[in-house]
Amino acid sequence: MPTEEEVEEQLREVIDPELDINIVDLGLVREIGIEDDRVEILMTLTTPGCPLHSVFDEMVRQEVGGLPDVNEVDVELTFEPRWTPEEMSDEARNEIGHLPGMAGGF
Repeated sequence: MPTEEEVEEQLREVIDPELDINIVDLGLVREIGIEDDRVEILMTLTTPGCPLHSVFDEMVRQEVGGLPDVNEVDVELTFEPRWTPEEMSDEARNEIGHLPGMAGGF
């Protein structure tokens, strides 16, 4: 059975293709639940209409499912509370500040 830290490390491999920042540093991962060989991820998106929903779902399942002793990965989306830029890590905020057209960040 993996630890929460091991799952979080795998989730850092899930990169937002538009921002080139992982979903943990973006603050999209709300909860990680582990029970035996099953991992549950509760996450959000930056907006409810984010077109990357299915991309993130597949990437999360692939990365977390690659951990030893994980046989099932459930991904659930929530928009309550809504995501805000304050949920990003300092590293993510700094990175976004360096993107063209994003000088002020979010």
